[in-house]
Amino acid sequence: MTEQGSKSGNVGVVKTQIVKINLPPEGLVLANRETLPELQVAYEAYGPLAPTRDNVVYICHALTGDAHVAGVHDMPDAKPGWWDAMVGPGKGLNTQRFHVICANILGGCMGTTGPSSLNPRTGKPYGSSFPSITTGDIVRVQYLLLKQLGIRRLAAVVGGSFGGMQVLEWAIRYPEMVDKCVCIASAMSLSAQALAFDIVGRNAILADPAWAGGNYYEHLERPAQGLSQARMIGHITYLSSENMKRKFGREKNPTPEPLHRFATPFQVESYLDYQGNKFVNRFDANSYLHITEAMDVFDLTENVDDPAEVFRNVDLRTQFLVVALSSDWLFPPEQSLEVARTLVRAGKRVTYCLLKSPYGHDAFLVEVEHLAEVMRTFLEAPRQLENAISSGAADSRAAAPGQGEAGKFPRTRLAMRSGDDYRLIEDMVRPGSRVLDLGCGDGELICRLMTERRIIGLGMDIDLDNVIQVIRKGLDVFQCDLDAGLSSIPDQSYDYAILSQTLQVVRKPRFVLSEMLRVAREGIISFPNFGHWRHRLRLGFIGRMPVSDSLPFEWYDTPNIHLSTLKDFRALCRKDGIRIVDVICISGGWPDSALIRLGLRNAGSDRILIKIARIC
Repeated sequence: MTEQGSKSGNVGVVKTQIVKINLPPEGLVLANRETLPELQVAYEAYGPLAPTRDNVVYICHALTGDAHVAGVHDMPDAKPGWWDAMVGPGKGLNTQRFHVICANILGGCMGTTGPSSLNPRTGKPYGSSFPSITTGDIVRVQYLLLKQLGIRRLAAVVGGSFGGMQVLEWAIRYPEMVDKCVCIASAMSLSAQALAFDIVGRNAILADPAWAGGNYYEHLERPAQGLSQARMIGHITYLSSENMKRKFGREKNPTPEPLHRFATPFQVESYLDYQGNKFVNRFDANSYLHITEAMDVFDLTENVDDPAEVFRNVDLRTQFLVVALSSDWLFPPEQSLEVARTLVRAGKRVTYCLLKSPYGHDAFLVEVEHLAEVMRTFLEAPRQLENAISSGAADSRAAAPGQGEAGKFPRTRLAMRSGDDYRLIEDMVRPGSRVLDLGCGDGELICRLMTERRIIGLGMDIDLDNVIQVIRKGLDVFQCDLDAGLSSIPDQSYDYAILSQTLQVVRKPRFVLSEMLRVAREGIISFPNFGHWRHRLRLGFIGRMPVSDSLPFEWYDTPNIHLSTLKDFRALCRKDGIRIVDVICISGGWPDSALIRLGLRNAGSDRILIKIARIC
């Protein structure tokens, strides 16, 4: 938790509420057909509930979390909630706008029914008789809690790690109830490596003699050693190599007394011992076993040929924010990206961000500044695309490009510089089409196309500040490096891919053009023309690199790394089998226009706007 986050915008003193859930006579029937005769849930809530009850954000906590997300309990030495830096007035989850609820999950040990709860059938703790549970069971209990509280729709469901898995389960199980979903550092299933750590942790508990087959509640001794070992194993996965090096390195603690055999003075050992001992004092070994098992068996891809099938029934208006953490090796970024890719293939609205952090998996808990900004922007952004979706715009398709010779101009149009480049692009886009804007900047072009052409669009940009600006407009965006390819986008899933004033700044323009025409039927590209007569004069007679409105940077600080001419682009199209469908030569004044009318397009064009397609 950041110091700044823990001192400003707190929700104050809070209290955990316990609710007994109203169940049918047969009790709560679980996925394995076993039943729980009674069910209680511990939860906390923050922020005012709107009269319409439509401002509720539900937080799904991670493996060892609980309902105490923010604020402090009214007791001596009370500690702030586990996400206090994120939840509160003006924070990422703004309690001045949202009514935030979090409940301890089924199987937990912080007030919700779990293995340590009394079994009404026996009057003793469940222990080994507590049934196995799934993530679906956990989410169903959350749904029952909200239903009993009178909540019929959620503004958002938010969760990180195992909480992110619950978010995905929410979207699938109750698609009609969720407006927005925020899935942070999570996955559709655990990797083999993550499974291995959980298995070793559970084995440590099961090997502790005090575990007593799970029926240790009436004994003086608890399986503290096994639980402590499981926590230490798990805690290692929450940190990154860089963070551990920065935090501990090979530093040693002073040791005034001799250590027991095989103990070391390394700071990392004493830190892990501290984490293990602290965990034993607040968590239950049986809960750890049941919850890790539920996390391990969660697999959205298990029973389908294409994982996208599991999201087919999610409402088209539901928006997803998928966040990856750069140094996370428990839930590595590629797993979050795969979630986002799958949602795109399913035709759902999704925004993806990769946040840079050295703190590993724990970054979403301890370094929240950028995450808070992204989440607050996403949750408070206006909803877009309602008209396009309701009118069936997603089913519209652009006219198929005609045949022609690669690199040939079917026609050339002239536009004055005073004209609006975006307006020219609008004229090239068919109403109701699907548009991918590469290097989208602040999202202005997508916004205009939505307004003027009723398109459904997705932006892509590498800069986080630009991504946040796009999110703020209520649009969908992927944070990505275009030079790495568009692997998140299925073949021919868009009508147009647009590259506006971006071609010259990418490292692999030829590859980017190829990817554009893989994912879209047509491409629209604009770029500054280095063959313009003014640039030739400056370079030929003055001997200096040109600087102009279209190339406004000095050579030593320009982002432009591939300067081309109209002839260069045309030659590349011939070489790569790309057909030029339409060309607009944008002039900077009457001398340019005169040259273009004389057929000297390369010399007269200040900027070029071209529509391209593959030759069928």
